Order: sequence, then structure tokens, then C-alpha cells
Amino acid sequence: MLTDAAIKALKPKDKLYKVTDRDGMYVVVNPSGAVVFGYDYRMHGRPETLTLGRYGPAGWRIGFSCPNVGSVPVLVAGLQ
Repeated sequence: MLTDAAIKALKPKDKLYKVTDRDGMYVVVNPSGAVVFGYDYRMHGRPETLTLGRYGPAGWRIGFSCPNVGSVPVLVAGLQ
């Protein structure tokens, strides 16, 4: 599970990498150290990705993002 402590412990590598959570939610850690929230889902049978924003004081935080991940499928379903 992605927690604030778990995300802060993620270290940049030579290439970007993805750390998954649940229900399609994940974070991508860039070589620069930037952490970006994303959500994978399917629309009309095709895989799609929604970038939710950066992690940090000026971006998304765990308290805001993870409890609301349940509402993301509802928003996506409205697009179909």
C-alpha cells in the first residue's frame, strides 16, 4: 500500500519505475526524483492511463489521493 512514508522512501533510479497500489492506482518515480500519481483503467476494452499529478506540498498528497481513488472509476465511467 502506498503510504506517505513509503513514497518518501522511494529513491530515483537510472530509469523511471512504477510502484502499484490498488484498483489501478500507482506512482511513477522519475530519474529526477519526481513522483507522479497515475491511474490505469479500461475504456471500450482498451487500456488507458490517467495522470493525476505530482506528489508533494504543491501537488497530490496521500491523504487526498488514495481515499479518493474509489471516485476515479466513477469519473472515468462517465466518460465512456
